Amino acid sequence: MAKRLELLFAAWGPDPTPIDNYGLITANLDAMIDWYRKVLGMTLNHRAAMPEARNAPFSAMAFVSNDEADHRIVLFEMPRVPADSNRRGRGSLQHVAFQCQTFDDLLGTYARLKGLGILPQWAADHGLGTAIYYADPDGNIVEINANNYGNTWTATEHMKTVPTTMVQAAIKCRSWMAAAATSASDLRIHFGSARVAWRSRTPSRSKWPARF
Repeated sequence: MAKRLELLFAAWGPDPTPIDNYGLITANLDAMIDWYRKVLGMTLNHRAAMPEARNAPFSAMAFVSNDEADHRIVLFEMPRVPADSNRRGRGSLQHVAFQCQTFDDLLGTYARLKGLGILPQWAADHGLGTAIYYADPDGNIVEINANNYGNTWTATEHMKTVPTTMVQAAIKCRSWMAAAATSASDLRIHFGSARVAWRSRTPSRSKWPARF
């Protein structure tokens, strides 16, 4: 029996690592398609209306992607779904994150979205990474981040060795932009934004926003 289990585990192969796609229920399909196009560069690859005769729980679907995949997000339209202004306080999706290749890309994304009138809910330096958080039209939190170290191995080692009381420094994006305008390096911006929190080693200096 033990040998059989060993062979079964071997046959399964490695666990899948990338997120393939996720689905969201919405009553605002057009607004959601437009927001994800502006914020994440999502292209609408397919949209379908569900005939009433099929008795489906949703009225339409939209499949969007920002890479070669056929879709990364599926938006399911349910027009009668009530709005939930306090969805962050319930047992639901907390956030979904997308990573920029460089810190400059992250700053450029912030500047681009600000020009479109899309402002973040929060921004923070978490030590291993820097993140900006946005809310889509339905209130789902979308994180856009950059690895502070520039490689996944170092960031993983940081996470394994950081104190159990997580320290994060809430910061203002305009301070990043001001530092970038002086040609400050990524590391200098990182330490400058997080100086107080890292020195104190306490999470109380920078509280999580209520909706998070």
